[in-house]
Amino acid sequence: MKNLADCRVLIVDDARANLDILVEGLKADHKLSLAMNGAMALQIAARTPPDLVLLDIMMPDLDGYEVCRRLRAMPETAEVPIMFLSSLEEVQNKTRGFEAGANDYLTKPFDMLEVKARVRSLLKAKAYSDAVKEQMAGELRVARDIQMGMLPHDFTPFERAFGVEFGAVLEPAREVGGDLYGVCSAAGQRLVVFVGDVSGKGIPASMFMVRAISLARLLSREIAEPERILARLNDELANDNPSGMFVTFLCAVFEPASNRLVLANAGHCRPLLLRAGQPPGWAVRNLGTALGFEPGLEFERTELILHAGDSLVFYTDGVSEAFNLEQECYGDDRILAAAGALAEQPASAIPSGLLKKVRAFAGGAPQSDDIAILAMRVSAPAPDPEAFA
Repeated sequence: MKNLADCRVLIVDDARANLDILVEGLKADHKLSLAMNGAMALQIAARTPPDLVLLDIMMPDLDGYEVCRRLRAMPETAEVPIMFLSSLEEVQNKTRGFEAGANDYLTKPFDMLEVKARVRSLLKAKAYSDAVKEQMAGELRVARDIQMGMLPHDFTPFERAFGVEFGAVLEPAREVGGDLYGVCSAAGQRLVVFVGDVSGKGIPASMFMVRAISLARLLSREIAEPERILARLNDELANDNPSGMFVTFLCAVFEPASNRLVLANAGHCRPLLLRAGQPPGWAVRNLGTALGFEPGLEFERTELILHAGDSLVFYTDGVSEAFNLEQECYGDDRILAAAGALAEQPASAIPSGLLKKVRAFAGGAPQSDDIAILAMRVSAPAPDPEAFA
């Protein structure tokens, strides 16, 4: 926790006499910055963010109320404690100060011992809050590393064994998120690909995501049909789901001996099918029902025959539901157009290319949802079945 002697207090008052009194009383205990008007205070706070602001109200140009509001609007000082020191002692003045964002209010003339006590109290509270936030940030970084470690990053073994290429990106809206994708091999020379999106964001979504991805891997080793994988996965999630969370999930099974791809969808965004010389289209027609609501659901299957050069693009709704500053949604039409322009690209370039187009559309709008994109491209003709013997 930060030492109080290392904390910086910004004192803002247009009366030199008041500044001198406060400096004399606080200089032995804390670092100090001084400003004689509101504009100067805002400049100093932006350049050297303080740990506490002592703020007069009656000042020329920008009064203390306005300075307080602007400090609260600045990212550097949004959570810095602010204490008004003012000769205005009416209740309505104090109320207005707290409504502007102040943490404390002390009327002039003040007793220096009381000022010092309140300053120490506010600084201790901020130091404790900062320490807790730093601890939480550290734990979130570890959680993110664990979560990212569960996702495949080196696709080389799958690419060599199954005659495909992969590319992927994952951009959580927070430190950790609920989007997931996975690739694993299973008996019978099957390649299993899945992508999902857990309801919500943050730690709860990430924990549900870990459970879903772990179960999907286990089930794909013993079940050959994607629709049955989803049915079992849904039963497992629905039967023990006290949080009431759910996950949209798409599962695909690729058999390179025949180049057959079988897909089943549980409420997830429809994947894109890219074929040379053809406009991009949807690989499945229906969305289906998300997993986790109730057991006993059945899921539809779709079969495709892929050829060398064909690509599948799986993504989460952070792509289709990205918004720009005008609150326009990226939408399916833009996804089709963007993917069509990337159809001739290698799989490794498709996710980053699509993400770049989404970012360009969003402009400066903040990312509102997790984004995951996984591309699979058939890079070779169907191999000799004896190669898998």
